[in-house]
Amino acid sequence: MQTTPLVGVTADRTVIGAHASHVAGEKYLAAVTDGAHALAFVLPALGERQPVANVLAAVDGLLFTGSYSNVEPHRYGGAPGEPTLHDPHRDATTLPLLRAAIDAGIPVLAICRGFQELNVAFGGTLHQQVHAVDGLADHRENKADPLDLQYAPSHPVSLVSGGLLQRLAGGAADARVNSLHGQGIDRLGAGLAAEAVAPDGLIEAVSVAGSPAFALGVQWHPEWQHARDALSTAIFRAFGDACRARLAQRLRTAAHV
Repeated sequence: MQTTPLVGVTADRTVIGAHASHVAGEKYLAAVTDGAHALAFVLPALGERQPVANVLAAVDGLLFTGSYSNVEPHRYGGAPGEPTLHDPHRDATTLPLLRAAIDAGIPVLAICRGFQELNVAFGGTLHQQVHAVDGLADHRENKADPLDLQYAPSHPVSLVSGGLLQRLAGGAADARVNSLHGQGIDRLGAGLAAEAVAPDGLIEAVSVAGSPAFALGVQWHPEWQHARDALSTAIFRAFGDACRARLAQRLRTAAHV
């Protein structure tokens, strides 16, 4: 009998040598395995070739990862962007999957690009260059820095009172997070609730109002050295618990068929 929940981890489509490949960062896979205590597997960006219903029938949770690519602007009515920064295969996979997963009660954790995908999937829009928007800070990392410095806490976020994230933070009013993103939420998607806000007013975490299961998106990277940060640990523990609850429900349903 299956005892460990299965979590699909979204992949980017990229070209390695002469071959199209589907890649997910090890830090996300390790956080699912070691932080959520679930079985991680890479979900390729094959779009409609793997029907959403079939994917949802196979998983107990979904982790939507960060990426070097950006959501194509036409997905949210934005001006055309630089094509080399896009991954249309991923967009075609993740955007329909997000809404369907949440509607079906599949636990969802969305990180960085995944957080932005969540907003777009719910009809929201994105700033394509946060640092170019009057009143907003530069949220990008210095790529010349060593990774430990790039992923070090960069700024505080205020946690919305009574929200999911504040509960995971043990009731704290704020938290310090890393910052490695060039894009960010412009207009919040309908049905999403802000969970954390940066000092410049940029929304940095959201939940899905009325979601039947765990559904959280964060702009920062809790997967990075997750065991060393109390909030990151709590996020992955809660996600894992939700995936285990989903597995138990799925097994009960199967037993009565």
